Amino acid sequence: MCSIDRTEGAKGFCGLSDDITMHCALAHFGEEPPVSGTNGAGTIFLSSCNLRCLYCQNYQISHMAEGFRLDSQEFSRVMLSLQDNHCHNVELVSPTPQIPMLMEALLFARRDGLEIPAVYNCGGYENPEVIKMLEGLVDIYLPDFKYAAETEAFYLSGVRDYPQYALESIREMVSQVGDTLETEGDIARRGIIIRHLVLPGFIQNSIEVLKLIKKTLSTSVPLSIMSQYTPIHPMKDHPLLGRRVTREEYESVINDALDMGFETVFTQDVDDRAFSPDFEQDSPFTWS
Repeated sequence: MCSIDRTEGAKGFCGLSDDITMHCALAHFGEEPPVSGTNGAGTIFLSSCNLRCLYCQNYQISHMAEGFRLDSQEFSRVMLSLQDNHCHNVELVSPTPQIPMLMEALLFARRDGLEIPAVYNCGGYENPEVIKMLEGLVDIYLPDFKYAAETEAFYLSGVRDYPQYALESIREMVSQVGDTLETEGDIARRGIIIRHLVLPGFIQNSIEVLKLIKKTLSTSVPLSIMSQYTPIHPMKDHPLLGRRVTREEYESVINDALDMGFETVFTQDVDDRAFSPDFEQDSPFTWS
């Protein structure tokens, strides 16, 4: 939607080139149990994003366009190396601005023997027409559903139309892979999990998100309601986002989800650990 031509060297909102730019690829054990399994998700953290959330837990890489620049063939070998390391899937994190190159790389990897599922882990702010083009390429969708109203979306992430695009895009995802999660043993093979991060001071937003999912999608769709919000440095003095969510706040959201009839809800503990990854370290996730 930036209406620029990266192949000619122009750069839009995301600041990316026409190569794939990634920060790192690793076995990640901090995702939902069916995604991480016992061997880890084959998580690939891509640079930049199509949102600028004030509180982004991955801000070190999502607010910048720096990293390793790879062409599609090189990136396909990254995917294959994750399979060789016995990861349960290849998980593309924040793929939205780089979809054309990533899907080309995925096709190359499939041709060369990639058999594990492809996971599309995104912020939910997607173009549904583009999501339609991914049918048959993505096995598991892992979208966020951050906001139910334009006011919170604009204040926290800089886009007013987030609820509209998230709803339409997730509806398209469900039409492709269903509204449940298919597993082989305990490992996800196909389907969707909708994620929602509970933010301190914005509990009513969380409740409204749940209502919207129930009304427009299904109570069969698996939810991952996360308590892991940790204030990044720019948020330390924010009047609402300068602290962790409390147990009472988090449990009120979980209880509402159960009362609404959602059949599958992944939860997290509420404790004092800092959950923000540090991408300046070789192992960004010290708690997992």
